[in-house]
Amino acid sequence: MRKGLVPGEQVITITRPQPRKLAGPAAAFIAAPAAAAFASAWTLRGGATRAVPVITAEWTPWIVLACAAAAAWIWLGYCLPRLLRWQGTRYILTSRRIVARNGMVRRRDDQVNLGSVRNVTVHQSVLQRILRSGNISLETGYQSIFTIQDVPDVARFRDFVLDAVAELPEGRDPDTDELLNNAEDALPWELREGGHDER
Repeated sequence: MRKGLVPGEQVITITRPQPRKLAGPAAAFIAAPAAAAFASAWTLRGGATRAVPVITAEWTPWIVLACAAAAAWIWLGYCLPRLLRWQGTRYILTSRRIVARNGMVRRRDDQVNLGSVRNVTVHQSVLQRILRSGNISLETGYQSIFTIQDVPDVARFRDFVLDAVAELPEGRDPDTDELLNNAEDALPWELREGGHDER
């Protein structure tokens, strides 16, 4: 992220979504091989043959292989994609903007200049309140809303956003974050054109 910063911009915090959505994949990651091992052992002990007489002993290796394949499919088709989706999502707050970055191979960046933010709203479900996470909606001056989902420690992140907005120099264009022509007087004298007093 630091390579994409403009001069004077600083990273305040970087976070990922609340990992509660990984609870299901984590449970499946543990349960799938356990169930496959149990089913394989039951088959090897002759349980499948006793339960379904049509199944003979020649079927046993294929049933064991099917159990292993099912566990691998759950790992690769369910657990891994959700882990990579969570791992590839980042919320980056800088002194100028908020960036929601999604994806590892195919990346998507959504960003809002802090100078255009007019209102910051936090929405929480009951579960999110328990986990201290929530959704943050940023209202801009264009009657549009930019929402970032499942932000961990949402109250603290909101305070960071409000502090960053409050510390923006006055007289910036919300579209481009550039100084307006009449905003030179809003800058400290060291940053004004010339940078020093001529005596």
